[in-house]
Amino acid sequence: MVRTQIQLTEQQARRLRAEAHERRVSLAEIIRRYVEKGLSDDTPVRAALYDRAARVVGRFRDRRGSRDVSTRHDRYLDEAFE
Repeated sequence: MVRTQIQLTEQQARRLRAEAHERRVSLAEIIRRYVEKGLSDDTPVRAALYDRAARVVGRFRDRRGSRDVSTRHDRYLDEAFE
């Protein structure tokens, strides 16, 4: 193991400590797990996620038959949360 020093925000430190406590591991172990997860090759590349999303654009119709969703999306989103 290589010893290193990092600085975290209070909120990050609090959340990491809570996660470590919940999983019954050390703070160092939970940080190592998150670092490994971030470095993992299984993590999707942002460009691949955009490509995947682009392939479904236009494939589905609005259930109410709306044809202006792309230009009035904010209005529809507001309605959905009312």
